[in-house]
Amino acid sequence: MDDDLNMSIRKFLKQVGVTSQQAIEEALRAEGVDPSKALQIKVVMTIEDLGVEHVVTGEIKGKQA
Repeated sequence: MDDDLNMSIRKFLKQVGVTSQQAIEEALRAEGVDPSKALQIKVVMTIEDLGVEHVVTGEIKGKQA
């Protein structure tokens, strides 16, 4: 893979990670969610020009009391 393309992908994914974490933290604060409560999460990445839809699901939670 081309080095410039690889770096562009990495830069985009870093931006996704940072902004996604900020959005999650903001939503948790706004809703006053118990940090020990497990939350189901799903991320959908779409690349329309390539016909790609990639889904990642998981769970986020803090320390259990």
